[in-house]
Amino acid sequence: MGNWRERACYTEVIPFTAMITVECTNVGLSTIFKAATLKGLNFHVFMLYTYGIAAILLLPLCFFFRRKSDLPPLSFGILARFFSLGILGFVSQYLGYVGIEYSTPTLASAMTNLTPASTFVLAVLLRMEKLEMKSLSTQVKIIGTLITIAGALLVVLYEGPVLIRSPTASASVSEQQPAIAMITAGAEQSDWVKGGALLAAQYVMVSLWYIFQAKAVARYPAELVVVFFYNLSCMIIAAPVCLIEVSNSSAWNIFKPDVRLYSVLYGGLMGSCFGVLVHTWGLHIKGPVYVALFKPLSIAIAAVMGFIFLGDDLYLGCLIGSLIISFGFYVLMWAKAQEVNGQTSQKRAEFVESSAENAPLLEAYHGSTSEEFQTATV
Repeated sequence: MGNWRERACYTEVIPFTAMITVECTNVGLSTIFKAATLKGLNFHVFMLYTYGIAAILLLPLCFFFRRKSDLPPLSFGILARFFSLGILGFVSQYLGYVGIEYSTPTLASAMTNLTPASTFVLAVLLRMEKLEMKSLSTQVKIIGTLITIAGALLVVLYEGPVLIRSPTASASVSEQQPAIAMITAGAEQSDWVKGGALLAAQYVMVSLWYIFQAKAVARYPAELVVVFFYNLSCMIIAAPVCLIEVSNSSAWNIFKPDVRLYSVLYGGLMGSCFGVLVHTWGLHIKGPVYVALFKPLSIAIAAVMGFIFLGDDLYLGCLIGSLIISFGFYVLMWAKAQEVNGQTSQKRAEFVESSAENAPLLEAYHGSTSEEFQTATV
């Protein structure tokens, strides 16, 4: 009984809590990154530094972990797989930042909702997920995905009247006026079609990254080592690109105690290190579709955190959209739980059937043994 509870906690409660935590840290990362860019931080500088910080932090950890674990040798094929993951990760993140330059962060937030649907489709095409249209869990999973995407789009596209006004809203708005003006001016001059295409390509590549990362960690079951080589590969790829794009040496000098330095440190520790590590572990335990299901929650989390910490007002569209997201998310979780219960019941039935098939042989054996014993006694 105790082992069953420990296994349920490890396979259900801990992954759920970890995914929610990562989405909260990612929202915090987006917030501090936006503040840093308004202070002049270049996203090329941010990317290269965060990859380097994560690689440095993970190097001693993966060294000691590998010494204590029985892992396969680091062959050329495994290292090439890690480098391919680095290419996917760097290109997807790069496309996202360029897409935001062409459009707005609002459009980028809306595009995150492509991740669950594209991951589910790619997982089905690569036979990592079973698509049985007659199955209730599959039908509910599709409906839940559509509900979650619809709720997230409602949060982004519909504001509505103010329901609860934050007591610090006036100060927050006055402080954010330059940022709002900059985003609005950029939106008026931006190429929305090109930006939307780049952002869509980014989140399709994120889905590919989830799938190939799950395959990589299944072949080399050491999350710390996989994430270290991923960040190292991203740093190697980013170094020439970012150094060419940002030739001004003063842009790389961020070693002053301000928001630019804090954003880089937070991005390296909580983003490229902790966030990628938790996602990799979740991919190993639960699969790519499960990890992707939590992406739409980031919009609702951002709205709540903005109201609590940034003094943003709570609007009707945000409340309704968050409720729809929560409902769709719970529908998806229910479908996933039914799928797991169905697999467990099937394994139990197969075990009972195999035991029943072996029972007559055991009875015949015991019967013949008792007859031989009686004969020998007579």
